[in-house]
Amino acid sequence: MTGEKPLVRLARKTIETYVKEGKIIEPPPELAPEMKEKAGVFVSLYRQGQLRGCIGTFLPTTDNVAQEVIRNAIESSTRDPRFPPMTEDELADLEISVDVLSQPEAIGSKNELDPACYGCIVKAGARRGLLLPDIPGVKTPEEQIAICKRKAGIGEKEKVELFRFQVRRHK
Repeated sequence: MTGEKPLVRLARKTIETYVKEGKIIEPPPELAPEMKEKAGVFVSLYRQGQLRGCIGTFLPTTDNVAQEVIRNAIESSTRDPRFPPMTEDELADLEISVDVLSQPEAIGSKNELDPACYGCIVKAGARRGLLLPDIPGVKTPEEQIAICKRKAGIGEKEKVELFRFQVRRHK
C-alpha cells in the first residue's frame, strides 16, 4: 500500500506473493538503510484489530534485515501454530507491524524491565520465551515475565535468566 514504510511494504509484498503464488521473493536490489543491518526481526499480523500471526527471531539468522523480514513474514503468515495458514481473501485488510530488535542484554532483576519500553526474554536451560514491548494489556514486568514463561513452558516457580531489548517498530 502507498505510504507504508519500506519494511512493512517488503513484508506485505512477501506475504502476498507467497500466499498467491507460493514463491519466495528476493530482497530489493537497492536496500533501504534500515534493511542493510543485521538484527532480529518480528513480523506481527493483525486483521480487524486481532492478532493473526507473529513470528520472529530475537537474534539475526540471515545476512540483513530485508532477508529477516522476508523469512519471518512467510513464517508469520503461514506457520504460526496458533493460526491456520493465511488465505488470499485475508490479504485485503491485513495490518502489518515489523519490529527490528536491539541486541538483547542480560538484566539482574525485573526492576530493570518496563513493558512500555522493553521487550522481555526469559531463559531456563534451552527453553526461551519472548514478549515484544508495548503490548496492549501488559502493564507490569511481572505480567511480561509470566507470559514469557508460559510461552516457553517454564514453570511459574522455576528460576530464569532475564534479558531485555528495545525495538524500532515499523507500521
